[in-house]
Amino acid sequence: MTSNLLKALAASAALTLCAASGAFATECIAPSGAGGGWDFTCRQIGKILYDIKAVDTPVQVTNMAGAGGGVAYAYVVNERNTDADLIVAASSATTSRLAQNAYGGSTADQVRFVGAIGADPGVIVVPKDSPYKTLKDLVEAIKANPASVTFAGGSAAGGYDHLKVLQVLKAAGYTDIRKVKYIGVTDGAAALTQTIGGHVQAMTGDMSETVGFIKSGDIRVLATLTEDRVPGFEQIPTAREQGYDVVAVNWRGLYVPKGISDEQFQTWATKLKQVAESDEWKAEMASSGLAPFTKVGDDFQGWVENVVAETAALSKEIGVIK
Repeated sequence: MTSNLLKALAASAALTLCAASGAFATECIAPSGAGGGWDFTCRQIGKILYDIKAVDTPVQVTNMAGAGGGVAYAYVVNERNTDADLIVAASSATTSRLAQNAYGGSTADQVRFVGAIGADPGVIVVPKDSPYKTLKDLVEAIKANPASVTFAGGSAAGGYDHLKVLQVLKAAGYTDIRKVKYIGVTDGAAALTQTIGGHVQAMTGDMSETVGFIKSGDIRVLATLTEDRVPGFEQIPTAREQGYDVVAVNWRGLYVPKGISDEQFQTWATKLKQVAESDEWKAEMASSGLAPFTKVGDDFQGWVENVVAETAALSKEIGVIK
């Protein structure tokens, strides 16, 4: 989507919001419709901010769907660049789309990423009766014959689920990643159906999509793509401990306008850390299948920019972008 079109959509959104604005000190924009992951982030973090008295008044949640988050991004950059009372939900999808230029030339340094305080762990899954017992078994099979394994995932080719597998294979020293077979389906549930039904050999997705199938015994999770084993699923090894240094999680967090002061940015970083450390957020993570993943403050911006650069390089390698 072009930059001019995104700006036009953002300007239209701004007029709508001005007409509907209320008397709230803090606003959280969810760059999606109600019910999605960004909506969850705004509503849960906003609620806990108020519950733990980090803010004085309830947080207003504004849904601003469009261009996979691009409309909200352009709106913040162009219309609300100095608004210290604005926070915006973000995730791994935000960085992937910035890396693949899906936001019409927008870049990660046009806002300030405050932090991430939870994540849906990436996983590599096979059917319960699969001959692949470990992640190494699967990786070695692909290295020997790339055509022998097809993955299904809930993102399109070049999307986040696809990239998870490619990161693991590159960590294993496999460079001919265009030969890796991947089928993008509508969502994680469909990818699991394809896998359990034997139509593909493996699935790449998020832990939250697989919990019910783990409990029923229909699948085997070969690895979580986390720094440490996931609480409640300690029997599943990480890719790292199996020799593949990959962390790929769908993190949940916030960004704020770039034009706010350093002091205002640090205030938001402190408040987000308070949420991360609260019993309320820990309970919410447990009930929602999220794993601990806390990166808050100045270092997070650098981490985001590094992720964007790595994703862009990998996307070029597989031909998603030029």
